[in-house]
Amino acid sequence: MGPHPAVAAIRLAVRRVLHDILTEHTTPSDDSPHERPPYPLVLVACSGGADSMALASALAFEAPKLGIRAGGVTVDHGLQPGSDLRAEEVALRLRQLGLDPVESVAVTVGREGGPEAAARDARYAALDAAAERHGATAVLLGHTRDDQAETVLLGLARGSGIRSLSGMAAVSGADGRYRRPFLQLDRQTARKACMVQSLPVWDDPHNADPAYTRSRLRHEGLPALEKALGKGVVEALARTAQLSRDDADALDAWASQAATAVRDAAGLLECAKLYALPPAVRRRVLRRAAIEAGAPAGSLFARHIEEVDRLITGWRGQGAINLPGKVVAQRQGGRLVIRQG
Repeated sequence: MGPHPAVAAIRLAVRRVLHDILTEHTTPSDDSPHERPPYPLVLVACSGGADSMALASALAFEAPKLGIRAGGVTVDHGLQPGSDLRAEEVALRLRQLGLDPVESVAVTVGREGGPEAAARDARYAALDAAAERHGATAVLLGHTRDDQAETVLLGLARGSGIRSLSGMAAVSGADGRYRRPFLQLDRQTARKACMVQSLPVWDDPHNADPAYTRSRLRHEGLPALEKALGKGVVEALARTAQLSRDDADALDAWASQAATAVRDAAGLLECAKLYALPPAVRRRVLRRAAIEAGAPAGSLFARHIEEVDRLITGWRGQGAINLPGKVVAQRQGGRLVIRQG
């Protein structure tokens, strides 16, 4: 008798990702075709919640069959009393699953961008450092289809454009470090997999705290949408994310080619050539130029780019536009100059 359907589903999702990692990182070199390179180390980021515990369990089961080394990292954000003890408990569970190396990393969460963004930034910085420390090829994250739907809705509410609507990528980070095997699986499947395997699960109280935007969306917003529109909203939003990502990737590629064509011999952006581009492509070129000039990508919003765009499409002699990172955009003699102020 095979495993429970929920367990089978999570294991299959992880197996596919591990096969991808092996394909990418264990191709013999031309110089020594018979010498097999060392197998990669894959870490799982685990909070102790159902999604990441199901992921850790599946990694522990599938990795040895492929010769992959598997470890785990849990991050202590220090936002709740006893969080350090909780993190140690999670690390112990990961070791009991057979993962090695395993470590608990404490971080200090700042305030920039709000509590959720600050915690996320601290967490990814810790995961990046852990991956570097252990020489890990990849870090698996337990984001599910439900998380993807929430991300799409948050992007829609902020009016952030098609890239924001594309949600989380299955592969992201430097050199494709971060992998999300569960983006096609719902949260309930992960929870059921933990239950049938008798895996202890910790439910973070922050996930039910209405002070957090994502928590309100999860417990109030999405249920209200499903009540009004019927079941299938989560799946539809996840499909929207994939379609939006495909469109955004195509537009980014177009903008990358256009960025060179709209510059003069001195490398300055020519307003007439920018004006001739479709708006979606032109704004991407402007955003890229602002980031290259030193504007932090995370602080550069659609309203900033719209203001710069008006220097091209609604030119009436207006002055310079101040952007995050002390970057200034200014129209000068038919050229758009974006530089540090």
